[in-house]
Amino acid sequence: MSAAYATFGLAPAMRAGGVLADGGYQVHRDFVDFIVDGRPLLFQLSDLDAVSPLASDVPPAIFTAQVRSLLLETGAPLPDGRYIVYGCPECEDLACGAVTAVIEHDGDDVVWRDFAWQTDQRADLELNGYHGIGPFRFDGAEYRSALAALLDGTAPAAHRRRVLLIGARVALPAKLAAALRTIGIGADITRDAHDVPAEELRAYGAVAFGRGITQEERAAVRHSFDQAGVEVAYVDGLAPIVPLLVAQIEHALDRSPTERRRLTRLVAADGEAGVEVTSPCRVRLTAYRLDRLNRTHTHELFDGVLEPGRHRIALDPKAVKGESFVVARTSGSVLVEAMAHG
Repeated sequence: MSAAYATFGLAPAMRAGGVLADGGYQVHRDFVDFIVDGRPLLFQLSDLDAVSPLASDVPPAIFTAQVRSLLLETGAPLPDGRYIVYGCPECEDLACGAVTAVIEHDGDDVVWRDFAWQTDQRADLELNGYHGIGPFRFDGAEYRSALAALLDGTAPAAHRRRVLLIGARVALPAKLAAALRTIGIGADITRDAHDVPAEELRAYGAVAFGRGITQEERAAVRHSFDQAGVEVAYVDGLAPIVPLLVAQIEHALDRSPTERRRLTRLVAADGEAGVEVTSPCRVRLTAYRLDRLNRTHTHELFDGVLEPGRHRIALDPKAVKGESFVVARTSGSVLVEAMAHG
């Protein structure tokens, strides 16, 4: 079978969750992505909101079965030798649509070919095939080594998706914790981390400070994590707005290298947003604004597919006046910036 050799690897990735402007929720999912020739395979699928079958929140037995399936140790789950490569992040139901491919041995090599969008048991390659993707020929030893590392514990660790909220157990932290739990991120509330065992601190990927926490209290929390040898991301809340704080925390939980992100830059100043993306993807811009009575106003500013590169987007002046903040979101990345006024 003719197919150019490609390198195969794996890397932790996430589907960013969030509290949406319409009141809905988008579930946070951590998963292991396929890295082909140094780039996430998902990036070749423009504007696709999906996760691989190697998600961190599936039961261990199912995760192991998915790995062994990709190792071709078991039969293909779909007719014609097809395997699910990316599926729905909300329900993982084939009826919602999935990217599938034929995965097969060719001698000692492994070949992925005939990528297609599939919603039932059989794929229609003519109608729904991804004709510009693949086939990929992977060196068998490299392919098996990368996947086997998921079973023996030597693969890159998944992100820790639990957050410690530092603040009083009052309305805002409680609402924030509830919102985070709704989208699949664990959250605990405390006033300090004094005397918390190191093994408990290791469960957290981020620490978020409320506005009322003093510099001394922040330093004490940082000291506790330093003493435990735990590296976490620290978040200083921009404003008492739950969707905005959720977006900040999602960004803090994203530890992927910049070159493996779709959304890499956001600048918000003088009524414009500067956005940079590394592959074609859908970008949504949302503004959150506090008025003089401390009420929150939410405005959808932009929703469209952008090509790779830098883009300048004019914003509604009424939406970003005064104390306002802009959230840029793709399926896998979130960035937040306070609006700067000249």
